[in-house]
Amino acid sequence: MGEPDGRRVVIPFAVGVLTSAYLLFQVQPMIARQILPWYGGSPAVWTTCMLFFQVSLLAGYLYAHLLAKWLRPRRQVVLHLALLGLSLLSLPIAPDEAWKPSGAENPMLSILRLLTGTVGFPYVLLSASAPLLQHWFSRVSPESSPYRLYAVSNLGSLLGLLLYPFVVEPALSLRSQSWGWSAGYGLFALVCAWSASPLLRHDPGGANPGATTSRRSPLRPGQRLLWLALAACGSVMLLAITNQVCLDVAVVPFLWVAPLSLYLLSFIISFDAAKWYNRSFWVPLLAASVVLVVILLHRDYADTEWPLLLQIAIYLSALFVCCMVCHGELARRKPHASRLTSFYLMVALGGALGGVFVNLVAPLVFDGYWELHLGLVATVVLFGVCALWGETGWDAGPYVPAFRTAWGLAVLGLAIPLWMHRAEQTDSSIVTRRSFYGVLNVYEFEVDEPQHHYSLYHGRINHGMQFRRGRYRFLPTTYYDFDSGIGVAIGLHPRRRTGPLKVGVIGLGVGTIAAFGRSGDEFLFYEINPEVQRLAEEYFSYLSDTSGDNRVVLGDGRISLERELRESGSRRFDVLALDAFSGDGVPVHLLTREAFELYWRHLRPDGILAVHMTSLHFDLSDPTRVLARELGKQALLVTDEGERFYDDSSDWVLLTSNRRFLADPALPDLLRRWPRATPREIRWTDDFSNLLSVLVLDESQGL
Repeated sequence: MGEPDGRRVVIPFAVGVLTSAYLLFQVQPMIARQILPWYGGSPAVWTTCMLFFQVSLLAGYLYAHLLAKWLRPRRQVVLHLALLGLSLLSLPIAPDEAWKPSGAENPMLSILRLLTGTVGFPYVLLSASAPLLQHWFSRVSPESSPYRLYAVSNLGSLLGLLLYPFVVEPALSLRSQSWGWSAGYGLFALVCAWSASPLLRHDPGGANPGATTSRRSPLRPGQRLLWLALAACGSVMLLAITNQVCLDVAVVPFLWVAPLSLYLLSFIISFDAAKWYNRSFWVPLLAASVVLVVILLHRDYADTEWPLLLQIAIYLSALFVCCMVCHGELARRKPHASRLTSFYLMVALGGALGGVFVNLVAPLVFDGYWELHLGLVATVVLFGVCALWGETGWDAGPYVPAFRTAWGLAVLGLAIPLWMHRAEQTDSSIVTRRSFYGVLNVYEFEVDEPQHHYSLYHGRINHGMQFRRGRYRFLPTTYYDFDSGIGVAIGLHPRRRTGPLKVGVIGLGVGTIAAFGRSGDEFLFYEINPEVQRLAEEYFSYLSDTSGDNRVVLGDGRISLERELRESGSRRFDVLALDAFSGDGVPVHLLTREAFELYWRHLRPDGILAVHMTSLHFDLSDPTRVLARELGKQALLVTDEGERFYDDSSDWVLLTSNRRFLADPALPDLLRRWPRATPREIRWTDDFSNLLSVLVLDESQGL
């Protein structure tokens, strides 16, 4: 086949591979973004989605492998195109409200069922299309290598990911995103038929190309196992870094997309050409990036907070370098095209096993996010194995003993400080609980002092503390003292002087807000994480010490309020506090217009909505002020500098139209001027929101 003909042959296959990969990876953040509000905005929503996508990718690769192995090319094409046509009946891919969880079910199983029922069939077929198209290309053009198409596939994946947070999400509503993706899927089915048309016109039949070469060069024992280990290690690093970043910052699509994009970029570079992975370049980078991560992990005991961008850059750099080493070594060991679908199957299996480990195994065997530590050590170990295992077997050169010694010292030099970090974390904690919603720690401080107290942390975020002795035990502390926004809302509410109050709180923490309760008051807490309630009752006494009546409702606060409104009507709260955090930010689904309208259906007309928005990284004041204006409420900023005993600085926004409250003479001294006289016009609805618009890179820009 001449060169011009070769180009004409490769174009439809390249377009098909690019389109399938684009759709495959754009649907991941899109569908996760749609269901994130239903599960409290936990980082585990994304990692569970990733587990589903990895297992579905494996299913698609297995389907492609079996088709390539058992059916002639023409029959492969006919069957695959028929299934693509059938899958069009499942469009558009938008989860129905019937899938919304009630709060009692296992969230991970619920997410997996939802994804299977909405996007499972099209996703498996898209997953299978890339290896199938490459296999068909090797039949149509046996003299050309199909591995360049693998790089094209990863390029399409990267485009799909990067366009989502920067182009698709800011510009399109969730409904428009679903319809746009579904239209793209229909277009892909046509492109796939165009690509496969040469096989429909002429079935080459016969054995796979390269079968003779394959028989002469059998795979060495353990080769497939090494493929599997390298792919699994890269997958573990991807999910572990994503968990770590989201835990410290917030669960936003950008922080999902950035790690996954770098993961895919490492595949693109590694499989484009052998020259891009040079050990003498990447191994020193591996050493440097791993050392920086170890230092960053130990920052918990430092006196200063590292800049947000620097933290993210260190984590993402380490992820990219680790993946370059894993995938570069994987590319060095890629087999002949005759084993292409088998190779991809093992790579997909490794990715799925990494996802299973992080999502299912690690929560059972680890009490913290220690899979990051394990992934770092595994990367260094695997590189040593690859360096010692050459093309003909284990290397026995003169420099091998010295390399083995250096390699062993490197592994020990990494493992020891990582183990020390784990020991420091666990030894300083009274109790550690890990669940779908993250890792919780109760720490004990100043044991022999009058200020002896317990504190609850979710990752690195303080969720409340309580003194253990004397009258201090009954004081509201941290973000909830008397001069805080919630203290002002409860203390100055006009009904406080005439009778009991009814207070709702979305987010329990350690139950500190219950300290404001008086005889006859009712406090109703909504908490999504059962472990938070257990720790609040076992290690803190705010809930039992209060003079008021209190009750905890398990489940996402917004979903619980929606259900109560349908079943029993309005709660008629005097004060409703929004105090739910995931990482360092309030879950976006609690800050949309629909959410605020729901809150006001549960508040009295003269009620006060208190929104807690203390954050290092996000300034949520503008969307809150815009919603207050559109709902006819006045928004007040209450900033407590935390100058009292063991108080943390806090920012609260109070929304109300209560004239008596607004006229209280004590109120002006407790308020702070807004940093911007006029808020930016940021309107969030259930169908459209974008956390990047409120990201604060410089603390002076925030509240």
